[in-house]
Amino acid sequence: MAYKEKIKICISGAAELSPCCSGIKELAMEIGREVARQGCILLSGATTGVPYYAAKGFKEVGGMSIGFSPAGSKKEHIKSYRLPTDQFDLIIYTGFDYVGRNLILTKAADGVILACGRTGTLNEFTIAFETRTPIAILQGTGGTADFINDILKQGHRPLTKIIYGKNPKELVKKLVDFIKKEKKKEG
Repeated sequence: MAYKEKIKICISGAAELSPCCSGIKELAMEIGREVARQGCILLSGATTGVPYYAAKGFKEVGGMSIGFSPAGSKKEHIKSYRLPTDQFDLIIYTGFDYVGRNLILTKAADGVILACGRTGTLNEFTIAFETRTPIAILQGTGGTADFINDILKQGHRPLTKIIYGKNPKELVKKLVDFIKKEKKKEG
């Protein structure tokens, strides 16, 4: 039996939930559950908020969650950055602070999903956008996810595939289907 590489989906969203819609925890968990149901691996910034709740939903369905930490060690991750470890099967301690972590995390993904978000989410969006990594945006969640389209209207027509939607299940499925189709083309 030949090895079939699993699709890796990055969940990007606000670690601090104040700019998010009131149902963001459940929406993030549903994104995580659907990524697991689609048979993908979940990647995140090993942080609180949207990525944490997506990982929690993902683990409910039995998925494999990988977190990318800005810290250089578990001790630094917990003590200095004050980040959780409980929802991640594996944490990669990058030691590159948030900016470096965001680059490594986003480049490791086959697709990126944005839900709510702040500056870090915008950074992950621009990395995915510039590297032409497919992006899915959960609309109506607040923050970065709700103003990306306004930025793009300023004359930046993407070569990057961007999928918009308000239903987590449908959004994840559309992104995964697009990635599968593109991987088939690559051979």
